[in-house]
Amino acid sequence: MNEPIIILDGLTKQYDQLVAVDHLHLTIYRGEIFGLLGPNGAGKSTTILMLLGLTEPTSGKVRVCGIDPVTHPVEVKRKVGYLPDNVRFYDDLTGLENLIYTGQLNRMTKKQAREKALGLLSRVGLSGAAHQKAGTYSRGMIQRLGLADVLMKDPEVIIMDEPTVGVDPKGAKEFLELILKLSKEDSITVLLSSHYLLQVQEICDRIGLFVRGKLIAVGDISSLSRELFANEPFIIEATVQHPLSAYSDSNRIVDLQQLLAKIEGVKQVVVEHERVKIFAAKDIAPQVARTIVHAGLDLISLSRREHGLEDIYQRYFEKETEIAV
Repeated sequence: MNEPIIILDGLTKQYDQLVAVDHLHLTIYRGEIFGLLGPNGAGKSTTILMLLGLTEPTSGKVRVCGIDPVTHPVEVKRKVGYLPDNVRFYDDLTGLENLIYTGQLNRMTKKQAREKALGLLSRVGLSGAAHQKAGTYSRGMIQRLGLADVLMKDPEVIIMDEPTVGVDPKGAKEFLELILKLSKEDSITVLLSSHYLLQVQEICDRIGLFVRGKLIAVGDISSLSRELFANEPFIIEATVQHPLSAYSDSNRIVDLQQLLAKIEGVKQVVVEHERVKIFAAKDIAPQVARTIVHAGLDLISLSRREHGLEDIYQRYFEKETEIAV
């Protein structure tokens, strides 16, 4: 994963006074699954349009598979498969017929297209629906057909815009597992734009966080977590038998907070009824358990986790809001 496939160098797009994309510098590598995250209007879709050669940048450079999409948009489209959030097919054609049509548009003979389509339908789990009209497909099936459709031309890059919107949780999980498998087995670079943070965290090698047209953070989950939460990389959560506020001695809450705060490495203690959350600079789960038990409380559960993508997203978004204010 060291061959650059997508390179953005100072990429900027401005509409009158609105700067939709502001001087992006980013390199994405072969076989990498890269997640674009950010609120609506952050610049993700505009960036995708420039990558596909569907809109020209105001300034800066972009290269996809070594090709400039501004001067050679057709060549880029031969290398890139695009799966929009609302992919559509000919409803009166079967899934197989739709793929054969795509294959013929990509200069395959009908026989070649049929053979390839059947193989891809099997790969995406749609063999049983190959002869079923696309108009009867569920949302999840349509997304699978869409993935097979972009694979008909053997792309080096697949760009997906909110691919699991409207798909049930089971279908979304299976679809993401399919993307992961395709990327690793075929060394396909995947650029994924999504609002579903947990899904992005599960499959992306790295993420880029967009806010108001700027790429404010790039990296894998672990490195971004270490950077943002250097002083409190661990979260220990405990549950006790009863809501603490129900104890006859109301000082028990304060006492527990004080006892936990004395543990070396603790940065913050939050007590909310029966739940206790400790932010710490290191893994102190055993000490937390002993402290709660010695305080005379029944410990029901104890868990430890590092800061995830949702924590990272919220912290960066808060920082940018503070700067804007």
